Amino acid sequence: MLKETEQVQKRELPSFVSRAEMEKFSRELPLNVKEELKKGKLHYADTIIYSVKQISSNTVKMFETQDDREIGLRNIANAKLQKNQCLLVSGIQVLVQPTALLPGSNIPTKDAILQASVLQIDYCTAFLHGEFSFRANMKTIVPETSNKVFMSSSFTGYPPGYYKLHNPRLILDETLLEFTFELGTYPTFLRSYCVFVGLHGTITTP
Repeated sequence: MLKETEQVQKRELPSFVSRAEMEKFSRELPLNVKEELKKGKLHYADTIIYSVKQISSNTVKMFETQDDREIGLRNIANAKLQKNQCLLVSGIQVLVQPTALLPGSNIPTKDAILQASVLQIDYCTAFLHGEFSFRANMKTIVPETSNKVFMSSSFTGYPPGYYKLHNPRLILDETLLEFTFELGTYPTFLRSYCVFVGLHGTITTP
């Protein structure tokens, strides 16, 4: 009986969701990242790489090389992951934020963005009928796809506005991210909206 108990304790429990998906991609990790994982200097962690941008035109680029890291606006700089950070994107979350504009201005303040309510895109029809695409290192992760995949008012078990990728992709460190929305129509009221994109997954980190 004792032996059986010891065997159960030694048996490794399976990983689930993005962690399990990441383990399937371990062979594709750079050699230096694999070595740091073996030494325990890096480990896997859940993360959401996010960015918030104003919908200021028909085209919205969520990650740009001139971006700085700013709490509440984005947790990535220069549209790239840091060295030794490799990310497996398991799902994408998109939400909209109706945001107050400065009087006589078409640009919201940072405080206005951070204090804005967050809504599912179901409530913003003009945005709902657009498309998005996602690329990393000039390779397509998600081709032009309808924003309707982020409709989730009737879904349960997932965060609001979440789209699960059935074909997760590994993004290596120091790789340029390109996430772009293209809108078929651009009514004036959209200037007072911002859009949030969150890349959910597992990342290598110290």
